[in-house]
Amino acid sequence: MPIITTRRARVTIRCKTQQLSQDSARRDLTKLLLGVKKVITYGTYDLLHEGHINLLRRAKALGDYLIVGVTNDSFDRERGKLNVRNNVLERVEAVKATGFVDQVIIEDYMGQKIDDILKYDVDIFAIGSDWEGKFDYLKEYCEVVYLPRTEGVSSTMLRAESEIIVNIGVVGCGRIARRFIPESAKVDAVRISAIYDTVRSAAESITDDKSLVCDSFEELVERSDAVYIATPHLAHYHQAKYALEHNRHVLCETPLVLRGKEAEELYAIAQQRGLVLMEANKTAYCPAFNHLMTLIKSGLIGDVVGIDASESKLWGEDKLKRELDPNEAGGSLYEMGSYPMLPIIKLFGVDYRNINIYSRMNQNGVDVYTRGIMRYDNGIASFQLGLGVKTEGNLVISGTQGYAYVQSPWWKTDYFELRYEDQNLNKKYFYHWEGHGLRYEIQEFVSCIINHRSHSSRLSPKESIAMAYIMEQFSDRQNVFEI
Repeated sequence: MPIITTRRARVTIRCKTQQLSQDSARRDLTKLLLGVKKVITYGTYDLLHEGHINLLRRAKALGDYLIVGVTNDSFDRERGKLNVRNNVLERVEAVKATGFVDQVIIEDYMGQKIDDILKYDVDIFAIGSDWEGKFDYLKEYCEVVYLPRTEGVSSTMLRAESEIIVNIGVVGCGRIARRFIPESAKVDAVRISAIYDTVRSAAESITDDKSLVCDSFEELVERSDAVYIATPHLAHYHQAKYALEHNRHVLCETPLVLRGKEAEELYAIAQQRGLVLMEANKTAYCPAFNHLMTLIKSGLIGDVVGIDASESKLWGEDKLKRELDPNEAGGSLYEMGSYPMLPIIKLFGVDYRNINIYSRMNQNGVDVYTRGIMRYDNGIASFQLGLGVKTEGNLVISGTQGYAYVQSPWWKTDYFELRYEDQNLNKKYFYHWEGHGLRYEIQEFVSCIINHRSHSSRLSPKESIAMAYIMEQFSDRQNVFEI
């Protein structure tokens, strides 16, 4: 949920405070002359029903102009779970279609109601009677009216009556799977149906329900609608292919695979069978990172000419046994490369001219430090990665009018800045990163399944395939230079 602050904004607030009484008097006079009374209300409006329509009708009857705030996709705070049904654009269109609304706005952040009341010069704040007393603090700014609800109908009841459950089997019970299971509880319509690991005790250690533990991967697939793959990299291709060929949706940890042709094959199978295949890169699905990409693509820093992204871990080799094992596709590029490649490919695209990769190897032939230089027609990008080598983990996107700065750990984006030559124009954006961030990828995955979307635009098949080809180039040591 972004909050934007600038020096200019603070000066403006001081000026407005000094003129508040005069401006208020002018507005009151204008309203008196024009006879316009503004009403505002808020809601999620998923599964729009008769109760919503009646509330909007009653709110409209309170005044002349009705503004409706529709809660953003990122978090349905009233229920405490991520919404996987209607996205915000679909909910906005449904609200408009009622015919009672004069203006629709998006509710993005806590505290926005006061900002909107002042911004739109609202006379009445209206909300359902189930919130009785909870918005009395707004009486300082406008009249507050609690409207009677329609008995016998609610979104919660409709969800229960038309409940769609996606049964997900979890294969691979390491660190990520231990986070995945509790994170899945934060998303609507998800049930963990099966768990499997080649070491049975590992599977038993992450659940209190031992009936979920399977004796084989095949059994897990049989008991699930979708499969979450969190096994070592070299197992991804065969497990994803098996699940897809048995008509199961697949969410696979990043990197999806280490060969471009394998990625193309898996996405082709998914498309032919009408299944969802998604690479589980948590950064790609988090709200703050997607807002950053939208702002950059809209031209707020001009044309992008350079991108520099870094990530590193300094845990010690005793804690990175698998990550530094050459037999398990260990190394910094395989382990972390998908993250810094993400903003590069999202902004510059998949049609790069060439990539030169420079790596420092340990005694086992595994890269503990890798730097890649990607050349595009209109820009240059670089990424650097370290496992046992520490680097400042920032993301910097350079443009012809300014630049974006995301501090470490940028892959868990919760704050970023847009900076300009004139520092008075600088803007800061703050978000709240929920939990371990896996809930965002789970939400997108399940939403694609329920709403019959073949893939997510936040990390498209062609982008995922492009990353796999970069992994392949490194595997084949093409344009790879050891240092």
